[in-house]
Amino acid sequence: MYQCWSLNNQPEELRLSNWFYPIAHVNLTTNWSAPVVWHGTYNERVLKNYYANHKITVGLTVFAVGRKRPDVITTTDWLAPIIWEGTYNRQVLEKYYKRLNITIGLAVFAAGKFEEQYLKQFIRSADKHFMPGYNVIFYIMMDEPSRLPRIELGPLRTFKLRAIFYENTWQDINLIFMKNLGVFILSHMQHEVNFLFVMAINQIFKNDFGVETLGKSVAQLHAWWYFKNANNFPYERNFKSAAFIPFGQGDFYYHSAIFGGTPEEVLKLTEENQKGIIHDTKKELTSIYESHLNKYFFLHKPTTLLSPEYNWDPNFHTPPQIKHIKIAWQSEKVQ
Repeated sequence: MYQCWSLNNQPEELRLSNWFYPIAHVNLTTNWSAPVVWHGTYNERVLKNYYANHKITVGLTVFAVGRKRPDVITTTDWLAPIIWEGTYNRQVLEKYYKRLNITIGLAVFAAGKFEEQYLKQFIRSADKHFMPGYNVIFYIMMDEPSRLPRIELGPLRTFKLRAIFYENTWQDINLIFMKNLGVFILSHMQHEVNFLFVMAINQIFKNDFGVETLGKSVAQLHAWWYFKNANNFPYERNFKSAAFIPFGQGDFYYHSAIFGGTPEEVLKLTEENQKGIIHDTKKELTSIYESHLNKYFFLHKPTTLLSPEYNWDPNFHTPPQIKHIKIAWQSEKVQ
């Protein structure tokens, strides 16, 4: 179908009156003069001739839905999908993304005790389950690169090591992380990957984390708070804080363990997060990193939300809604 309109009176533009013929018994146009296209209201020959002489590229965004899940929320108020097991058709998605030859990045921050305690197990499980069959770059950010454990990766996988820089040793560790991530996105990542995920290192992949998770802006629903009353979400309630969300507002509570999207969108998140943390630090407020993440997604709605199946703490009682755990959150020391 060839449908497009312009209300501009420019010589090179296709005017609405050239191809659109309203009919009386249906809704013709919106309040803002956009046409409502019905069969019989357009002249396809005029449209074909026009676009044949204009070089255009048409994009198509697809969310492939599988069987319904009446036991959970699968779509947000702003029509973003919430990905649960059984709500997507991975075969359709694989067919689409394979043709694009995409590369996905996965960034982790390994500082202090976390590098030895979690890094090797995280990378080993990610090598097996993160975007299998696709080009993947693991970005490992460490304060002591010399302590990187031996890493063996499968086909289509590589890693890049980045040394963490510190402007001031007294700075909040999450602010340091966001500053480093922003610098590395600008200098390298935005030129190397089509999508980028950022994950906490104390996690273990249990099942495939695939292309159903891709989106322009991806947020992770917090496993604990998803099943709680929204009035009890631990948003920042101090109105002086940059992370402030008033009572009665907010959509979901998001977990800082996983977020992602295009490199451009992740960069925007890091920049806003830094501004919020710096604002509160100057005012001697003690807001937490995750509160600023939640404020960002409150103001800038994510386009894809991952259900608690993608980050589940095995110490919790597992309800029937959790059918297929993708990642296990390691809240206790890994042996």
